[in-house]
Amino acid sequence: MRRRFLLHLLAMLPLVFLTGCDETPTGRAQLALVPHNMMAQMGEDAFEQLLNSQPISRNAAVNNLVQCVVQKVVTAAKVSYPALDFPQAWEVVVFEEHSPNAFALPGGRIGVHSGLLDVAETPAQLAAVIGHEVSHVLADHGNERLTQQLGIKAVLMLVGVMGEGDMGHQQLMQALGIGAQLGISLPFSRTHEEEADLMGLAIMARAGFDPQQSVVLWRNMAASGGGQPPEFLSTHPAHASRIKALQQGLEEATATYQTVAPADCSG
Repeated sequence: MRRRFLLHLLAMLPLVFLTGCDETPTGRAQLALVPHNMMAQMGEDAFEQLLNSQPISRNAAVNNLVQCVVQKVVTAAKVSYPALDFPQAWEVVVFEEHSPNAFALPGGRIGVHSGLLDVAETPAQLAAVIGHEVSHVLADHGNERLTQQLGIKAVLMLVGVMGEGDMGHQQLMQALGIGAQLGISLPFSRTHEEEADLMGLAIMARAGFDPQQSVVLWRNMAASGGGQPPEFLSTHPAHASRIKALQQGLEEATATYQTVAPADCSG
């Protein structure tokens, strides 16, 4: 598996300048140079590694709930952002992992930790998380971060690939946003997190999930503990700042929510 990652990395270097500056769905200028088919292949490889190393939940009720929420969120995302390219299908897996987390990968792979259901107490709260993670993929955040890494650390990455150690492999996993699942700590930047929050809010509202529940979710996250560092020491927004930003987007999202049928994932 590691060999495939390294081969992708080596093949990528002469190709990264074939594409240029673009914009995210929110209109932010973005430099994301890695070809999308290569990002999708890396997402597939990363997901395969997780499937081979992480236990999978067989809880039928949990799996049905997650599948229902994902289906509605993805459908709404296509309506919200019709100009974007979407995967033909999304593979969704619930992993037996106590940490309240989820992730989405280029190419259409979504992983949900079973522990998330202890914090996301309603389908709408789960939709807030799924919408956020899908937004990272739609906004090409992994590509943008990998482009930044290649621009600054290309030589170091090559040294890591050709020498001893796992630097090339680890940086690819970090850029895809799943480093935390493998014990590699590198969260998305504040800019990426804030952008995914606002996009996810719009998507969950379009899907028929009450956007007010996004605020409740993050209050639950804050109450669930975990020594989150002060905001100035972290690339993630502090819970209070994240909630404030979401509240500022609630008026528009609520107006959208009131125009659609409420989602039903009650089983």
